[in-house]
Formats: sequence, C-alpha cells, structure tokens
Amino acid sequence: MAGTARNIALYPWFKFFQNLLFWQAIWFLFLQSELSAAQAILFYAIYDVTTTVLEVPSGYFSDRWGRRKTLIASACAGFLSCALFALGEGFWVFALAQVAVGAHIALASGTDSAILYESLAAEGRAADVEKEEVRAWRYSFLALAVAAVAGGLIAFFGLRLPFAASAVAFGALVLIAIKFSEPDRASRVRGEAERFEALRRALFHPVLAWLLALSILIYGFGHLPFVFGQPFILEVLGGSDFIAEAAVASGVVTALMMLVSVAVSWVAPGVRRWLGLKGILLLAFCIQVMLAAGLAFFGNLPAVLLLLLRKVPDSLAQPFIAARIQPILEDEMRATYISLRNLLARLMFAASLLLVSVNASEAGAIAIEEIQAILAVYAAFGLVCLAGLAMTGRNLGFGGRA
Repeated sequence: MAGTARNIALYPWFKFFQNLLFWQAIWFLFLQSELSAAQAILFYAIYDVTTTVLEVPSGYFSDRWGRRKTLIASACAGFLSCALFALGEGFWVFALAQVAVGAHIALASGTDSAILYESLAAEGRAADVEKEEVRAWRYSFLALAVAAVAGGLIAFFGLRLPFAASAVAFGALVLIAIKFSEPDRASRVRGEAERFEALRRALFHPVLAWLLALSILIYGFGHLPFVFGQPFILEVLGGSDFIAEAAVASGVVTALMMLVSVAVSWVAPGVRRWLGLKGILLLAFCIQVMLAAGLAFFGNLPAVLLLLLRKVPDSLAQPFIAARIQPILEDEMRATYISLRNLLARLMFAASLLLVSVNASEAGAIAIEEIQAILAVYAAFGLVCLAGLAMTGRNLGFGGRA
C-alpha cells in the first residue's frame, strides 16, 4: 500500500488509540481525592495554559518539519503524561503530567486533520474529506465509550490504574504514528514571508473568521460538562463516601454519552444536507448552551441524564468544520492556522476557569450549588453569543451544501 493510502487507512486507528482515555471517567474524582477544589479547577487550567504556549509553535513545527514527526512527538508526550499520573505523587508531579498531556494535544491538533486531508489529496480523493472526518469521529467516540466503561471498572480497584491502562494505549499510538508516511509537500513549501501572508489571508477570510469564533465557543462550552459533570454523579450516589462507586457510574454515563454521539454521527450527514452547514453548526452550539443551562437548573438524576448529550454537538459540528476549512487553507500554513485557532479557544476557556478558581472554595470538594451558579453564568453568555453568530452568519454563503 502506498504511503498516503496507508495514512488514510491508519488514521481512524490513530484516533481510536488516541481516545482510549481510561481515566476520562474518574479524572476529577481522582483530583478531588488528592487536591483541594481550587487546585482541581486550577489544574485543568494548567493544561490549557500549556497548550497556549505550545499550540502555535507545534503547528509551525508541523508545517515546517513534517506531519509524521509531529504526531510521533505527540504520542510520546501522551504516554509520558499517563505514566506520571499512574506513578507520581503530589501537585507538582501531577502538574508536570498535565503539561505533558497539553503537549500531546497541542502537537496533534491540526496536524492529524492535515495529514488526512493531504493524504486524500495525494490520492485524488480530496472530496472525501468530510466522509473520512465523520468516519474518524466514529472511531474516536467508540474508543471513548469502551475506555469509559473499562476505566470506571478498573478504577474500582484503584484510581491510578486507568492512567496505567491509558499508558499502554499510548504505546500503541506511538507505533501507529511511526507507521505514518509524510505526504509529499516539498513542491509547495515557500519562504517565511509567504507563510505569514497565507496565514494573514486565512485569518481575514470571512468564512474562516466566522468559523473561528464558533470554534472558540464550541470548545469552551463542550468542556464545561467535562470539567464540572462528575460531581453531579457523585452527588446522586450520596457524596464523597462513594467515590469508587462514582467512578464506575461515571464510566457508564460517559460510555452511554459516546454511544449516543456515535448514533448521532450516522444521521449527521443527513441533518447537514437538510439544515445546511450554518444551520447544523448553530444547532450544535445551541445544544451546548442548553446543556449548560440544564445543568445549572436541574440537580441529581436529571443533570446526570443531560450529560448523555455532551458529545452530540461534536458529532454535529467538528467533522464538518474540519472539512469546510481544509480546502480554503494553504498547505504551508494549514497546521499553523488550526493550532492558532485552538490556542485562542483554550486561552479563552482557561481564562474563564482561572476566574472561577479564584472564587472557588479552598478546602474540600466543590459544592453542587457552586457549580450550578457557575454554569448559569456560562449559559447566559452563550445565549448572547448564539444570537450574535446567527446574525453575523447571514451573508457568508453557508446556504445549501456550502
């Protein structure tokens, strides 16, 4: 099999092993058992600050030195992070592990989609990018579902064991990254001035600018249930005396969440044809805002049931955003642009979490009432942004299959 054809075949499996995050169902529970509430929230901000520092340099590295090398470095950073969480002790070791996971995400963001699109283009299949992106998202969600259930069960025997299992998965990810081939981009590489000019054109492109604003909001609102959802599960089970049971329950809820999203991904192409690109993207963001509002209003079991919808907006938005921007972007700045977009999204979300951590309790687990007040503010802000996006996207040519 030719190198670029092999890349296309391996790409879904790269996404699968990248998302075998056995710790996803218990990470907040683990942190609350080791750190204060303020430290736990600040801890997530460390991840976003790390990616803020590394996002654009990693995208530039990818554009300048190659997709394959960047993805290998990303996989190695992910392995290091899981190993430190599994074996380390104390806030600063965990902080270093969080820096490593931030490096993993920063190095992969943009580069993974870039290697897929450039491999498809090399095979004369650039028009298949939307189909292949949706397919890769299904692999990602299936991996998250499997890892959530397995991780919750593993955590019943120890909250560190899911991190060890994820380290094994990242070992497999390293091997897959090594098997990638670099798409031939030599004829398209230009000087630094031309690179920055291409980036400037992308930043001021009307469609890309609208999608940039939407992507920043979707990132932040998509992570709200991830950051604050697990304490609702713990509350339903009866409080801090049931952390082990909460780990299993969280794993089951996360698995169901991913399976719902897989189901939605099968109907997403039809919804996209029905509503058009702008319509389906606004629908995705609207669901996120309503989810934050629902968590702010409801407690106990209704809140847990709402968490099942957390990944539905990603199924409705992310593959189509990726497919829409790839043909517009130029090869020599493709990963740099996506990294810059992700940097802005993480920077703004991290800033909001830093504001939250300043006002959070310094001792003990964060109260449900405190979380609900935080989410109510986010929901009100989201409604304003949703209205703004609907108004500004009117004349951007998103109608039909745009």
